[in-house]
Amino acid sequence: MIVKQDGMREEFDREKLARGVRIACAKRPVPAEDIDRLIGEVEARLQTMGKSEVSSRIVGDMVIAGLKELDHIAYIRYAIVYLGLDDLRALRTEIDHLLEA
Repeated sequence: MIVKQDGMREEFDREKLARGVRIACAKRPVPAEDIDRLIGEVEARLQTMGKSEVSSRIVGDMVIAGLKELDHIAYIRYAIVYLGLDDLRALRTEIDHLLEA
């Protein structure tokens, strides 16, 4: 069970997670196998936690860390929504962090 930021609960939906990652990776040179692997890794890590409920924040953090390794543009696309990068300064700061790493 995933506990969202607003306190609502929903079942883990692998396909919903995959859709979000695929949207972030759209028109990027990220092989479908890498996307599937990332989704599988997130799902496996959640299962090994052994908790009946997990915060959506934990899931999002796992996804964003995986995207950061796969493709920086996909990472930024996902981060815009997930981290709420709602202005150019916030976006530039995140890009600067990527460039420094």
